[in-house]
Amino acid sequence: MKILLVGSGGREHALAKLLFNSALKPRLFVLADYVNPGLKREAEASGGKLYTGDTVNPLEVARIADLVSPDIIVVGPEEPQFTGVVDVLREKGYSVFGALSKTSMIERSKVFARTLMWKHSIPGRLYFKAFKNLEEAYEYLKHAGDVVLKPARQAGGKGVRVIRDTRAYLTSDKTDVKIQAASKIFDELSRYQDIEYKIIIEQRVEGVEYTAQVITDGSSILPLPLVQDNPHAFEGDLGPETGGMGGISGPGFLLPFITSDEFNTTIDIIQKVLRALEVEVGEKYTGVIAGQMMLTPIQGPTVIEFYSRFGDPEIGCLIPRIESDFLEIIERTVSGRLAGAKLEVKDNVVSIVKAVAPVGYPSSRKEALGHPVSINEKAINELGCIVLYASVEEVGSVLYTKGSRVFEIVCYGENYNEVYKRSLIALTHIESLDGWPLFYRRDIGSPEQINERIKLAEKARQTYTYRASRGLVNESIVWIPGKGVVENMLFSTLTSSRGGFE
Repeated sequence: MKILLVGSGGREHALAKLLFNSALKPRLFVLADYVNPGLKREAEASGGKLYTGDTVNPLEVARIADLVSPDIIVVGPEEPQFTGVVDVLREKGYSVFGALSKTSMIERSKVFARTLMWKHSIPGRLYFKAFKNLEEAYEYLKHAGDVVLKPARQAGGKGVRVIRDTRAYLTSDKTDVKIQAASKIFDELSRYQDIEYKIIIEQRVEGVEYTAQVITDGSSILPLPLVQDNPHAFEGDLGPETGGMGGISGPGFLLPFITSDEFNTTIDIIQKVLRALEVEVGEKYTGVIAGQMMLTPIQGPTVIEFYSRFGDPEIGCLIPRIESDFLEIIERTVSGRLAGAKLEVKDNVVSIVKAVAPVGYPSSRKEALGHPVSINEKAINELGCIVLYASVEEVGSVLYTKGSRVFEIVCYGENYNEVYKRSLIALTHIESLDGWPLFYRRDIGSPEQINERIKLAEKARQTYTYRASRGLVNESIVWIPGKGVVENMLFSTLTSSRGGFE
């Protein structure tokens, strides 16, 4: 069986490892934007080959597909989905694991996703307002209070600003911060011409974040184990948001701070979104959808955003935990035979992923670009850990940073304490060769962090279960400039100035 994997980074290296381990013994071909040494090695070890080219250009991807003639094509990142790569490949008759351009709108447009949830009364939704121009956003932000500002388009996990504005004497200063953040978001999105709205302002919530990934063939679903991603750049969940600085997974399908009821509620939310999405766009969803969730005191499992692909580092967390033949699951998905498939997971194995990035990421990728680095993969493997090559290019025999996360180290074992200790040792085997600093988060997977998450989740659980017992889960009081206080805000009130879907 020949597989063509489209994508260049750590997520694709994780997928390559999962596919390579299949009993079907696939020949793996890769189309990447640059020579990722991990992907190159996996491809050549399987009898395949790595090609370099423009992964977001449908015609370029189709050209490589015609050259390889694969049985299955797996599209890893979101941007090729947005540009219609999956659409073109399916029109040519290929079996493709990945979302069509229409269905990938669930990630590409946060306004689309939020509007979909309100229109179809799907639980876990947040109040929001979206804007096409900066002036209207400025006016709203003067009165908005406690909010989250986001790019209305997926922008590589960057640009999100959470602003707590609960002290009246700081309101003027906080308004200035909001306006500066909004201006930056508009500037960053100016290069995207495939979306109408530029900024989305959401209700701010607090709680414990986690990711639920679900594979679907358009009819059946197969949930994967939960993972907690850590998007903030610095320890203590501080600093700008990134594509993810690491994560944890296990034991079983849950996390130490998420219950089976919360897991089931989360999967039910995602399933409702999939049904609503098919109604709205007229296409079945084939591939994986991921819900970036938060367990909040307001309503329990709450949607922060959706991905139309595997999360990164989320999928890396699952490499040592999935027992089932992953390629067989992919094959059943693209052929519409996912019904009856069962995912076997190593219940007694937990995993920790830590990403390493050059200073400059995520705010100034130009500064983080072009620095030589080295890694002692043999020493890391001897610790019982796995190396994923991410935003790193091999030129000759030297590895150079590409401006984002360079390596992801996956460590696993029977308990978090022991795995955490080994993960820190593994990171000592990565070095900058020109003195440019590299950074990572020591706290990810630590006993202190996990215990803090458990306490925070329990506080949220006590509050949302109390609210649910009183019938208050969907009860909120929201104040909107020009409208005043609105209780049980209706969908029409929220969308009256937006005119529906993008």
